[in-house]
Amino acid sequence: MNVLVYVDLQLGKPRKNAAELLTYAGKMADGGTVTALVLGPCSEDLSQLGNFGAHRVLHCNAPELSSFDGLTFGKLLAEAVQFCQSDALIVAFDHSGKAVAPVAAAKLKAGLVAGTSGLPIGNLFPVKSYSGKALAKVKVLTSIWVVALTPNSIPAERNSGTAMVENWTPTDLPVSKVKVIATHKNASDIPLPEAERVVSGGRGLKGPENWGLIEELAKELGAATACSRPVSDIGWRPHHEHVGQTGITIRPNLYIAAGISGAIQHLAGVNSSKTIVVINSDAEAPFFKAADYGVIGDAFEVLPKLTEAIKKFKAEQA
Repeated sequence: MNVLVYVDLQLGKPRKNAAELLTYAGKMADGGTVTALVLGPCSEDLSQLGNFGAHRVLHCNAPELSSFDGLTFGKLLAEAVQFCQSDALIVAFDHSGKAVAPVAAAKLKAGLVAGTSGLPIGNLFPVKSYSGKALAKVKVLTSIWVVALTPNSIPAERNSGTAMVENWTPTDLPVSKVKVIATHKNASDIPLPEAERVVSGGRGLKGPENWGLIEELAKELGAATACSRPVSDIGWRPHHEHVGQTGITIRPNLYIAAGISGAIQHLAGVNSSKTIVVINSDAEAPFFKAADYGVIGDAFEVLPKLTEAIKKFKAEQA
């Protein structure tokens, strides 16, 4: 099987999830060719994508692609699939992937698997449903597959390969109808969907002036920060930090929740985390039922002690 992987760019560099997508594609290809597609100006050495399984890289360096447009990029992905004679297209199941995958699938008349978390068995893909409480199997009946992989589903595997980079010019570069007037970037260096560790706070922190406790712990862990919906709704934290059913769905290796009761809407966005640690003074908080580790205690006492313990551990390891 020949597989095409869409490698999204952030500030002119491949996103962290490119490694996971290419690893997944290599396992799916099972000896076939894995091609990475990069759209827009890039400042990185794209041949290094071979370290994660790409055999070749198609790079369209057109300045018109500096700004993301789901419709334009989706059309280009469909053309690239036909150009490479690929059997499958792999994208990340994130904001950009959710925008381009349906467009490419419609253009290719291909079956779309939205949000798989594992490799297929034959043409059956595992997809979580009912907010992660059930596992469905999606069968793809078309000759070409479009697959959106849920972030942090499989570990990236590094090798010593080097990819061949080719400049690619589409037959017809679509003219974007989107005009970017301004760009406002999140202060965090770690996008939530890509974060391996997340420290999150809820109304139990009593006010935005206490968020330094969350940020200090996140800094020591190299983690992203998040919050519950009520916290973002009342303006304590920006909406892009809201995780849950109506916010961002995440799958980090470690999720620490302080002062969050654990309503079902919040759990729907975080219950795929590999390890969940809950800190709450209410021993009856629903979140404890979903936690791998629970600390019954005041967050204002527990968080500083946890931060100091991590600092001490890091100092001993240095």
